[in-house]
Amino acid sequence: MKLVQLERDALLKPLQAVTGIVEKRHTLPILSNVLIERRQGKLHFVATDLEIQIATNAEQGAGSGEDTSLTVSARKLQDILRALPESAEVLLDAQSNRLQVRSGKSRFNLQTLPATDFPGLADPGAAQSKMTMPQKALRELLLLVQYSMAQQDIRYYLNGLLLVLDGGQVKVVATDGHRLSYAARPQGEQVEKREVILPRKAVQELGKQLGEVDDPVTIEIYASQVRFSFGSVVLTSKIIDGKFPDYTRVIPTNYQKRFTIGRLQLLQSLQRAAILSNEKFRGVRWMMTGNGLRLSCTNNEQEEAQEELEINYGGEALDIGFNITYLLEVLNNVHSENVECSFGDANSSMLITLPGNREFRYVVMPMRI
Repeated sequence: MKLVQLERDALLKPLQAVTGIVEKRHTLPILSNVLIERRQGKLHFVATDLEIQIATNAEQGAGSGEDTSLTVSARKLQDILRALPESAEVLLDAQSNRLQVRSGKSRFNLQTLPATDFPGLADPGAAQSKMTMPQKALRELLLLVQYSMAQQDIRYYLNGLLLVLDGGQVKVVATDGHRLSYAARPQGEQVEKREVILPRKAVQELGKQLGEVDDPVTIEIYASQVRFSFGSVVLTSKIIDGKFPDYTRVIPTNYQKRFTIGRLQLLQSLQRAAILSNEKFRGVRWMMTGNGLRLSCTNNEQEEAQEELEINYGGEALDIGFNITYLLEVLNNVHSENVECSFGDANSSMLITLPGNREFRYVVMPMRI
């Protein structure tokens, strides 16, 4: 039965939108597949890994014909479409347990599994909170903090990102226990306060899929799921069940020692110093005096890198160590001209903020060097 006949890109674009979450190897073979449905003349694509689900549809109609559905290997179908010429006409033909892909003189027969076996996420019920904001605004918020998420931490709630809808504000927070990123943005809509923890994979997928555009993304929070709708894409994610640390207690409010420095200048100095840092511990010493900052890295071969920067500090001398990777990541992900570094004492965290911006905070714990 003819499923659809469309230009290559009309099929490839929606397929690529959903396949980012498909695992290459899975205990359930059907999770390597994409669900393709023809409903009411439209072609719909759905992929899931049981935690996240992405659905979209082809912009062009699927033509007339009865409604039908099947699942087929997402990677194989994507690789076939990518390998065809850009303007090629592609015919998808559903046969018993097979999907035939035809284009010009090329023929591909792919194995299918029944659509009835596809494990879509459960209906979440009624939304408890809803907010709409520009896609680029949400994407920017996520990119400002996502690098601070933990990876495979036993404290599973740290392997994600805290999303807070609070009155007219959207806040995002990520921490791995060694550093914490916080960013916020005011929104016109007033909504009841809701906090949810998004899984790492959902955050990364949103960062890839949201556009640098003012087109809206609608955020809907349910009892156990969050749904993001933008363009023709609907990304639904389960919520991580757990208590996120109280970030307000981690962010210092009374530091007196501080200086402002060019972001690029500090980043480049740290990049050079990092060449000779210890590969395992990745430590960098910060030695501050009245008008100077010396950065120092050493390694197991007794090699040393030193960088000296002029600063307007004025506080008492301070000698403190940090993980250099944590500093490089924040400086690579904020895009202001300058950053402000604030300190307590040699055993306290450093607070990095952006001059004139009250809505970004980065806290990094010290390390002994």
